[in-house]
Amino acid sequence: MTVDPNAATQGFPGPEPAPRGPRPARYLVPALVAAAVALALGVYGRVHDPAGTAFNLAGFSSTGAVKSWLASAAMLFALVQPVSALMLYGKLPGPAWSGTLHRWSGRAAFLIAVPVAVHCLYALGWQTYESRVMWHSVLGCFFFGAFSAKMLLLRWERLPGWLLPLVGGLVFAVLTVVWLTSALWFFRTFGVTT
Repeated sequence: MTVDPNAATQGFPGPEPAPRGPRPARYLVPALVAAAVALALGVYGRVHDPAGTAFNLAGFSSTGAVKSWLASAAMLFALVQPVSALMLYGKLPGPAWSGTLHRWSGRAAFLIAVPVAVHCLYALGWQTYESRVMWHSVLGCFFFGAFSAKMLLLRWERLPGWLLPLVGGLVFAVLTVVWLTSALWFFRTFGVTT
């Protein structure tokens, strides 16, 4: 019996292809969107001539008070985010509706933060006359960029388990520093006024 060395082998499957994980280059898209949003806001704030005021609400003594209270409301909703996220990941006990709580508290925080950002950009612009104001300007723009990246990542499948909590934590941390350099500073400087 002779064996044909050119005959295809049968019954012996070839090696299984290695499972392909997500490519790191795919995360470049949210990072580029985040950078573009932050840069666009910063450039607009820098080249726009500040108007001095963008809005005022009846019952408030100044636009600074309006901004501080709105920013504090946004921060209050944002404080729900890490707690509800820990419930979602099973690290804290929570109700079955903790996912709904997480989504709606995040939406509320963002929607309340938008008029504050609009006022900052339109009325005050990008400013760097002291370190507190400079960090507020930088991180305010960075917040909206990081938030944009988080929203893009939410719709992607097969993310590493650590990525979304990392980006969500970054968004929360940046919003906290933005609040500390604005609303808390305002309340400590001018008092808790309306």
